[in-house]
Amino acid sequence: MSKYLILIYQDEAVARQAEGESVSASYQEFQRRRGSCLIGGAALHPSSTATSIRRDGSGGFAVTDGPFAESKETLGGYYLIEAADLDEALEIAKEVPAGVGVEVWPVRVAS
Repeated sequence: MSKYLILIYQDEAVARQAEGESVSASYQEFQRRRGSCLIGGAALHPSSTATSIRRDGSGGFAVTDGPFAESKETLGGYYLIEAADLDEALEIAKEVPAGVGVEVWPVRVAS
C-alpha cells in the first residue's frame, strides 16, 4: 500500500461561516465509509492564521502573515490515506465532500 495526501480546498467565505461547527454530516459519512484507508486528517484554521516562511537568499528568512498565495480558495484540511495505487487514491479523493476540490499527492517515503 502507498500513502497519499489529499489536500482539501474550500471557499474561504464559506469556511468562515462554518467555523466552530462540528464535523458536517457529509464528512462524517465519508469518514465512516472510508475509515479503513484513513491514516489521519484534520481541518485547518482560516488562512488568516497561517504564517509563511521563505528563505531570503542571504542566509536568513522572511516571515510574513498569511499563506503563500492569496485566493478565494484556501487549503482547509487534509487526509492522509493508504491506497493500492494512484487510481484507488483518486477514487477515494472523489468521495471527499469538498466545496471547491481536492489535490492528491503521493507521499515520498525516505529510506
